[in-house]
Amino acid sequence: MAGSALKRRGKDFAEVIPEDAAERGLVEAAQRDPRQFADIYERNFERVYAFILKRVGDRDAAQDLTADVFHSALENIGKFEWRGAPFAAWLLRIAANAIVDRGRRVVRFESAKLLGAFDDPPCEDDIAEADYRARLFKLVDELPADQCRVITMRFAQEKSIAEIAKKIGRSEGAVKQLQFRALQALRKMVAKR
Repeated sequence: MAGSALKRRGKDFAEVIPEDAAERGLVEAAQRDPRQFADIYERNFERVYAFILKRVGDRDAAQDLTADVFHSALENIGKFEWRGAPFAAWLLRIAANAIVDRGRRVVRFESAKLLGAFDDPPCEDDIAEADYRARLFKLVDELPADQCRVITMRFAQEKSIAEIAKKIGRSEGAVKQLQFRALQALRKMVAKR
């Protein structure tokens, strides 16, 4: 990545997200021994998944593309060089390319819509938004099981209240109450952090 490509809106990636010595250690360990890549995967999975999901809007496709991104990153970890950008920027660039490649394999309309979205490398706003979504996914996982299930079905799977009620064997009123309580709990958790 050229130095000028790292500049977006007058800020350098390194200014927005300070380089993390632990991250550098993980990458260097994985470059020496690919079995160490699991730590990188764990640290970045939700960020990459959130980045892809926002752009493709399909959970199955996002899961497949996320797997492709990490497979490609593992294959090419030896070629990665520190150039002032965080490691996540490299992963998000691989993700952007994977999305474009997927776009080339789908209907022309879909392809045109996706191809126009990635002329520039991911900027700090993309990284920040992916981080926010990843943190939100983690917070949803901390909710009680029934609230987590309702929020996941309602917002990630885009099911209606009636569909959720039928699926979990509860009344629509009970589902609305679970959703309300879950959203209240998430607001409090986000405010604390």
